[in-house]
Order: sequence, then structure tokens, then C-alpha cells
Amino acid sequence: MKARAHVLVSGRVQGVFFRQETQEKALMLNVTGWVRNTNDDRVEAVFEGEEENVEKMVDFCKTGPAYANVTRVKVTWERYVGEFESFRIR
Repeated sequence: MKARAHVLVSGRVQGVFFRQETQEKALMLNVTGWVRNTNDDRVEAVFEGEEENVEKMVDFCKTGPAYANVTRVKVTWERYVGEFESFRIR
């Protein structure tokens, strides 16, 4: 089953390769969508793909890369759209 998650990650998540590692993991899991830094020092992402793989991406966001310190992850499950061809850093 296909799934879509919109994620906002708070904590020390910028300047620690969060976006790059998110993209690498998404490509490994065949998950499409995007990730970006926000103006309020969070990371925002949209993941689409097989439900199990999207759940793995959400789990990754709960810890992030080695130097991240995630304090909060807000996940909004949305209707799968299938609008992305790949996974990009915005």
C-alpha cells in the first residue's frame, strides 16, 4: 500500500547533514518527495512510497544523522498523490 507523510523535525537539525542523509536513505528505500531547511531552524520533508518504507523514513527523522539532536517530530499522514519522480533536497 502507498503512503505519504509530511514531517517537521525540530531540534539541532540544520548544519548536521540532515537533508543529505535523508536524501540518501530515501533513495535507498525508493521513497520520493523532498526535504528542506525552514526559516525557523527546522527540517521539513514529504515522503511518498510504499507504506513500510515511508514509515522507515519517519523513524529515521526521529533520530536523524549522528550530530543531530532531534527534540520533536510532527508527522501528518496525508493521502498518497504520486506527484514526485525522485527525492530532492530543496
